[in-house]
Amino acid sequence: MYRHLGKRLATIVLSALVFGSVSGVTMVGVGRAAQFASNQSVAAAQTNTGADANASAAGTAQDSSSAGADVMLANGNRNSSAVNTSSSSGTTKTVSEIAQDAMPQVVSITNTIRYKQYGYTMFGLGGESEAEAAASGSGVIVGKTDSELLIATNHHVIEDSTTLSVQFVDGNSADAQIKGEDSDADLAVIAVKLSDIPSETLSKIEIAEFGDSDALQVGDQVVAIGNALGYGQSVTTGIISAKDRDVETNKGTESGLLQTDAAINPGNSGGALLNMNGQLIGINVAKYSSTDVEGMGYSIPSNKAKAIISTLSSKETRSKVSDENRGYLGIQAKTIDAATAEAYGMVQGIYVYKIVEGSAAASSDLQEKDIIVKFDDQSVTSFDDLQNLLSRYSAGETINLTVKRPNGSTYDEKVISITLTENPDKTSADASDSKNQANSDSARDSDQIFREFIQGLPQFYMN
Repeated sequence: MYRHLGKRLATIVLSALVFGSVSGVTMVGVGRAAQFASNQSVAAAQTNTGADANASAAGTAQDSSSAGADVMLANGNRNSSAVNTSSSSGTTKTVSEIAQDAMPQVVSITNTIRYKQYGYTMFGLGGESEAEAAASGSGVIVGKTDSELLIATNHHVIEDSTTLSVQFVDGNSADAQIKGEDSDADLAVIAVKLSDIPSETLSKIEIAEFGDSDALQVGDQVVAIGNALGYGQSVTTGIISAKDRDVETNKGTESGLLQTDAAINPGNSGGALLNMNGQLIGINVAKYSSTDVEGMGYSIPSNKAKAIISTLSSKETRSKVSDENRGYLGIQAKTIDAATAEAYGMVQGIYVYKIVEGSAAASSDLQEKDIIVKFDDQSVTSFDDLQNLLSRYSAGETINLTVKRPNGSTYDEKVISITLTENPDKTSADASDSKNQANSDSARDSDQIFREFIQGLPQFYMN
């Protein structure tokens, strides 16, 4: 979002999140197995909403295929939803029985990310090079179409990926593509082609059954399954410690979470939290880690997650589009992060400070000072989120933008239809954070633009 040096420094900070300890409050459970030995010594509190799976990454690339129209649920019926919403009560099982039954429903996810490394000399910053690293997370099988297997996970698990692979309960692996993502809810759905899964693996995996998270009581026993520390599936157990918890992270506030003392470690993000009937009642997302706090894990309740997962499952599975064919929006924008939104009474999202003349945006009802919160019905909270989504859409496609438009001290929500055009520059994709987007204001310093933008905020938004 800032100038090159700022981005390089941000890369260094993100690298610290991967290779060392960073003080803070909350740590989302995505782990990097390659750094496990060094991470064992971390005793200070950590704040990380996906940095383990997002270490200074740049770019997204997912090969994909379109899903079938219907989804096969676990009960054998076809439905337009990818979610098995059955919540029938059954006989309470033992932890070992739940583990045996549920492990075929849980997968390990490996996210390969590409990032830049910067060298140093006695004179300052030196050369740069690109490198790849693998980060680990978990996922839960939630549905199957005629051509794809659908897997729910956390958004931060798949964020900034260049390639994704999924390992099933029998150890076989297959490539996966992003189907839909919601950064605000920290949820995503990825798809694996059925043709890429061996028949013996298909016979061993199962679709999870969603339970009723509202029926949980504090003190109820639960079981967590996930790819802890990237070592493969492991099982922990505990109780529901609290409900409707709000947890502060470096990306904002995660609201309405289930709190459990079941161990949820790096790599468990996106994994399953199960009740004692073996039903999925949460998607594991975060934990506290410090010398003063122990046994505080968090999960997104199933009743919140399944509606979002169902929407994301209906999206078309998309591959990354080449730069010359990529859709162009025609805006210059800045991320309104959680801290800025709170300071100025704004909405978190992407603030449009300029619409490029003659662009797709200029031909639509989009206005300057709008704040984009959804792209094609998928929540976005940062400019990077918008870039990642745009990288999978072609020129000529029509999408909906959901924006918050200032109206005095409040906001009106608008849904704006825009047909993406080709990038007239042809040298870069759309939404490139002022430095090369739209061939406009190229001579102006992006930091100066941002300073002017911040200084003007009280006039726009504060009465």
